[in-house]
Amino acid sequence: MIPQNAKTKLKELGITLPEAAKPVANYVPAIIAGSQLIISGQLPFRDGKLVATGLLGQTVSLEQGTEAARWCMVNIIAQAQAALDGSLGRIKRLIRLGGFVASTPDFTNQPQVINGASDLAVAVFEDAGKHARSAVGVASLPLNAAVEIEALFEIAT
Repeated sequence: MIPQNAKTKLKELGITLPEAAKPVANYVPAIIAGSQLIISGQLPFRDGKLVATGLLGQTVSLEQGTEAARWCMVNIIAQAQAALDGSLGRIKRLIRLGGFVASTPDFTNQPQVINGASDLAVAVFEDAGKHARSAVGVASLPLNAAVEIEALFEIAT
């Protein structure tokens, strides 16, 4: 079961969850199916602006990409909280992250970029934040974002 102090962990990390972003197309940001909470891909928004735009290996550094992935995870947690009526207490564990990194064909550090999200998940949810994942390079992402990440959680029913 998720530590009851996830909100405390966020506060200790200096993170205030933003309001969950509204969809930018014809989809829903989150779906609960039985004991699963599926979060649609989240972009690296901070204070309403994208943290990093462009391609890793070209205009975006590894450090900027990692920070963008961290903000994707912040927005994933915000979506989870909204889907669970304001409480993270129903989360049992993070099962999987799917990470997409806009990058040049010769950029191969996608796993290090997505570590920005994985590291934050473990910092907030402790052992329940350890997860399976993919880290895929893509030619482009919506709004020219450098990173997009989707998530799958197990929740108490």
